[in-house]
Amino acid sequence: MRTPMHDLFSELKAAVADAVREVAADPALGVPIENPPDPKLGDLATPVALGLARTLRRPPREIAAQIAARLEALPGIAGVEVAGPGFVNLRVDRGAALRRLLEPDRPTARRPGKLVVEHTNINPNKAAHIGHLRNAVLGDTLVRCLRALGHEVEIQNYIDDTGVQVADVVVALRELAGLDEQGFAGMVERAEQRVAEGRGGGIDHDLWDLYARVSAWYAEDAARERHRAETLAALEHGEGDIARLGARVAREVVRCHLRTMDRIGVRYDLLPKESDILRHRFWQAAFERLKQTGAIRLSTEGKTAGCWVMNLPHDEEGDSEHEYEKVIVRSNGVVTYVGKDIAYQMWKFGLLDRDFDYRPFALFRYPDASLWETAPPGEGVADHPPFGGASRVYNVIDVRQSYLQRVVQRGLEVQGFTDQARESIHFAYEMVALSPRTALELNPELELDDDERRRPFLDMSGRRGLGVKADDLIDRLEAKALEEVRSRDPGLSAQDAQRIAHDVACGALRYYMLRFTRNKIVAFDIDAALAFEGETGPYAQYACVRVRRIVEKLSERSGISADEVLAGLPEAEFAAIPPDQQLDHWSLVLLATRLPETVRAAVDHLEFATLARYAFELAQAINAFYHRFPVIREPDERTRTARLAILVVAARTLERALALMGVAVPPRM
Repeated sequence: MRTPMHDLFSELKAAVADAVREVAADPALGVPIENPPDPKLGDLATPVALGLARTLRRPPREIAAQIAARLEALPGIAGVEVAGPGFVNLRVDRGAALRRLLEPDRPTARRPGKLVVEHTNINPNKAAHIGHLRNAVLGDTLVRCLRALGHEVEIQNYIDDTGVQVADVVVALRELAGLDEQGFAGMVERAEQRVAEGRGGGIDHDLWDLYARVSAWYAEDAARERHRAETLAALEHGEGDIARLGARVAREVVRCHLRTMDRIGVRYDLLPKESDILRHRFWQAAFERLKQTGAIRLSTEGKTAGCWVMNLPHDEEGDSEHEYEKVIVRSNGVVTYVGKDIAYQMWKFGLLDRDFDYRPFALFRYPDASLWETAPPGEGVADHPPFGGASRVYNVIDVRQSYLQRVVQRGLEVQGFTDQARESIHFAYEMVALSPRTALELNPELELDDDERRRPFLDMSGRRGLGVKADDLIDRLEAKALEEVRSRDPGLSAQDAQRIAHDVACGALRYYMLRFTRNKIVAFDIDAALAFEGETGPYAQYACVRVRRIVEKLSERSGISADEVLAGLPEAEFAAIPPDQQLDHWSLVLLATRLPETVRAAVDHLEFATLARYAFELAQAINAFYHRFPVIREPDERTRTARLAILVVAARTLERALALMGVAVPPRM
């Protein structure tokens, strides 16, 4: 994402730096260039003369004056002045800048390398819950921002189809529901019919309830645990009726998860499956390399005797036992989860001497994009995109997995893959809870005592009815948004009202998940998320819609189309703004130019609350400008055109910011 203003400021900063280096006779000199805190001081500033004074043994103001003289002739600069002890302040040609901002977007320069972002990663045993939504929204927003900055990004959603969660559902289907693969297929068919008719959720919703029963079933008789062990072994081995049922369960649930995430605009490129990591013997290849490089050793004493372990640095905190060695392979030969994660991470970077087979995922298709899954050996297709081979990997996983992610990094480092270890980024975040008000709204039968009602949030608990399916939350948000949309515009058709309500609901959800810093627990509150005032998605969406409505009204008044109104904006003259109002008008333009640097900062710090806050502040500024400086009622045509141009620039920037957060702006609200 390179907006015209961003290009202008980049060019100006480069020119300023070159001029300073020429004055200093130092081509390698670093030149700090800042945005002044007050627009009255200028649009760019550099304090470099203060530092050069010591090197050149000359007064800083004299050096600053020499730099200023070199800058005055630069295109796009309206003025340069020396201030204070030796600051150089620059003012941009505001008319030229406004015209540049109204130009069509320019293509983003492509950056070298490929980035992999792995996110969502829901166990394929039951419906997604509200906590998974935060992971998906954070990961998807990261992808959108990286692509906007010019990176090639591959999105992976890892499917653990051989784990204990899938095993427990298979046990529940066989032992509690009395179903084999054919019986489960009938269950799926009925669920899909229900979805098609709009009567409820898919098979993932049915399995949500069944999964809740199996824990109690195990607890009734300890001997029943053997069913879990036998099923796990069958899933890992990959053959027989149990394995086929497990594979069918996982694929059908993944289809449901993809459908849920597609509702909020989250998509993927590749679904790597745990079963295929096993079939392609990724772990065996990684295990041999770990042994050969001395990254792991066979323990001969203590509680880890007979295990293959990895030594950890003594300043690295271990798990609950604060261990300084991590078991990678247990004494019975079973590899731990973190061992398989190390192998998978090595594949992402192209460090294994083998690859998956690939095929299109047949149960779910995007209308305008491809979705691939890994396949067992010999079952893939020859013509597929290249996957893996990343230069950097982002793993979006909650903060509880921080220790294991550090072990994965360590697993690369001790093999000598120090660059890849450094480029293994754990995007950690806190959990999602519910406000008491929302918990009661989603489950009216829930019993809360007075203390619980006063708490800021309630932790998830399926046993107490506080486990909320993602689909149920989205449904409730859409229903409440529809009520608000209809109350604001009763004349809307049912189809238009539903479409707008969907955009408002998804915008509310995604914005709410992003507005809190990632180290904070999100206490999700439906009413707060859907509010049309305050730091919310609907508030920002409405600011964009308001500017569109101004264009429509001017179109109606002038008898020309809205496109023709917009086509005339490049002729806008900033000088037509009354002089005593120009600084206030310019402040909105300046704020609109801050999007690229905001996006870079959000990506660099993995903190997208920064982007959400920027969108809110820009929406606030648009609304304040709208109320303070009339456009439609402005009698002077030149002033009216200039104000409209500024509002359109700001609204377009806000739409871009919202799009990076996955928030669509509806046509009306």
